[in-house]
Amino acid sequence: MAPQITAARPDQALFDLPWSVPLQDWPEERLAALPRGISRHVVRFVQLSGRVIAVKEIKADLARREYQMLRSLRRLDQPCVKPIGVISDRVDADGHPLDACLLTRHLRFSLPYRALFSQTLRPDTVGRLIDALAALLVRLHLAGFWWGDVSLSNTLFRRDAGAFAAYLVDAETGELQSRLSDGQRDHDLEIARVNIAGELMDLSAGGLLEASVDPVDTSALIVSRYEKLWRELTELERFELGDRWRVDERIRRLNELGFDVDELAMSTDIDGTHIQIQPKVVDAGHHSRRLLRLTGLDVEENQARRLLNDLDSYRAATDRQGDDEEFVAHDWLSKVYEPVTRKVPAELTGKLEPAEVFHEVLEHRWFMSERQGHDVPIMEALQDYLDSVLPTKPDEVSVVGVDTQAMPVRARPIER
Repeated sequence: MAPQITAARPDQALFDLPWSVPLQDWPEERLAALPRGISRHVVRFVQLSGRVIAVKEIKADLARREYQMLRSLRRLDQPCVKPIGVISDRVDADGHPLDACLLTRHLRFSLPYRALFSQTLRPDTVGRLIDALAALLVRLHLAGFWWGDVSLSNTLFRRDAGAFAAYLVDAETGELQSRLSDGQRDHDLEIARVNIAGELMDLSAGGLLEASVDPVDTSALIVSRYEKLWRELTELERFELGDRWRVDERIRRLNELGFDVDELAMSTDIDGTHIQIQPKVVDAGHHSRRLLRLTGLDVEENQARRLLNDLDSYRAATDRQGDDEEFVAHDWLSKVYEPVTRKVPAELTGKLEPAEVFHEVLEHRWFMSERQGHDVPIMEALQDYLDSVLPTKPDEVSVVGVDTQAMPVRARPIER
């Protein structure tokens, strides 16, 4: 009996994989050396047609449900892994049934949180990861998605100009509704707080967490940071009729947070003395969309913000404030950004993605200029960065050799 493949665009190479063998027994030559988190399911990474896919062995009904849920989230432009398909009706060599497999595309340059902590990280890394997870959870809740299994473990992280961008990995328990109640949002937050506390305790037990970080106190940050962002995006604001400038101020604040406002709900009091405004439709990706429109670069939100700042600096330095923005952006791309990113040697291109390299070169240039007391040309800063900084970083496109499953674990967390 041949396995059944459910996929929007089936890849013929899928038929060459050993579906009659339990996933935990797949031969090493079939696998890609990528870090895996601790999981209640067997998960393996496989090279397929020049790309890497994640294969998760799971019951057929759950696999199909998660596949459809991930497709729905992708249609809503939510940050999550891309579903490829479901392999069902598997049997082993003796005809015994095997669980189905959910296939998702590996997110390049992304890492599970435990792999991040296997590296030398800044002391505030935990806070930055929680910030990223809080922003992801707000986005999902605004779209009507109740996760039901919020954790660092069920999230992948990509570097984003000194911060992190978070992506949902596991949608097995999720539900998509038109609108979430406050109780549903609070439930997700409580799940996140408890799971994060357990995950940080695991890191502490393995000697991977700063001694000054208290797992329980730190886990509570997900609640405060989520609530602050949620209020900014949804809270009703009331002001005097003469203070109409505060409408633009509210929109600017949301833009600075990386959100566009597509629609505002506005009303006045019966006596016409006060205005009330509330963002009705908000959409994440303000800076990344602007950069994509100007340059064609598709990067994370904070990276886009940093690149746009450098574009503005280039515009001022070349005295082209009056020129068309698209023309200036084209010149900046060809004369500044591309010469920097293209000079990275082939053997170092797996360290960081190009936009993150450019961000780090700008940071390195600033420190060099401060140390030397004068502006350092960007190509000089780039060469010093390529000589002294980039070679010391791990390869984040694959992170070969980091086995997060071998790290000490206090208890079995809820994890992908």
